Amino acid sequence: MVTISEKGYPLVSADDPKTLVSTDWLAAHLSDPDLRILDGSFYLPTEDRDPRAEYDAAHIPGARFVDINEISDARSELPHMVPPVEKFISRMRSLGVGDGHQVVVYDGAGLFSAARLWWLFKLMGKSDVAVLDGGLPKWQAEGREVEDLPPVIRDRHITVQRQAHLIKDVTQVAAASKIGTPQIVDARSAPRFRGEEPEPRAGLRAGHIPGALNVHYKSLLNDDSTMKETDALRAVFEEAGVDLKKPVITSCGSGVTAAILSLALERLGHGQHSLYDGSWTEWGSYGDLKVATG
Repeated sequence: MVTISEKGYPLVSADDPKTLVSTDWLAAHLSDPDLRILDGSFYLPTEDRDPRAEYDAAHIPGARFVDINEISDARSELPHMVPPVEKFISRMRSLGVGDGHQVVVYDGAGLFSAARLWWLFKLMGKSDVAVLDGGLPKWQAEGREVEDLPPVIRDRHITVQRQAHLIKDVTQVAAASKIGTPQIVDARSAPRFRGEEPEPRAGLRAGHIPGALNVHYKSLLNDDSTMKETDALRAVFEEAGVDLKKPVITSCGSGVTAAILSLALERLGHGQHSLYDGSWTEWGSYGDLKVATG
């Protein structure tokens, strides 16, 4: 049963195993036999960080490492595109993640790439998946236990039902840009969105998809990289001109931080959001697609 606020909005628990859980929640459930914890850390090349090495040095007890660059479509020239269903199944089984498991995903930035892995699970029809609010930095700042031991993995069957409505390709996004619906919301920073800063990937034009709105993903987070309360999230979207009663396509540089917007929309009970997987890396490289600036 969904509780509704006085303003008619659905109220989401601070600990929701289908979207976001606190470090207190994870600590209380750490020994649950059907809990699976995944380290989905990913960093931009400019950050000069090695997520696998950091995982090997220290991770939440029992956590398994997932490389979003590896669990992707190797046939695509675009970075970390959604993998074929068969590859997702294979990688999850090798990690001992399957049906009946409650999955919690975290990353070493606080709340960054973990949302992408959450969205990928959701795309594959798995709903019992949550992001750890504040991630590994908050966990460690609170003095909680970490380890450097490899997990004991047992194969587990996993059933997948791809939810095609949660993902959009360039043709669908181009149609939305032209028609004006669904709304396209870009998670990149305002200077990148306006075309005032060059893109970090070589060869990409600067600017944004015509008609898109801008909600920088960091505007949805607190200073400690935890996600803001739902009323604050709603205010950020509305101040950017997003109509939360209408469908939304989230986008960003390469489909990672767009998932933070998707997670926030899910927290708000917005059931009509999808993600543009190719994002600006795809759009900005096609010379025949229009680009807006300013």
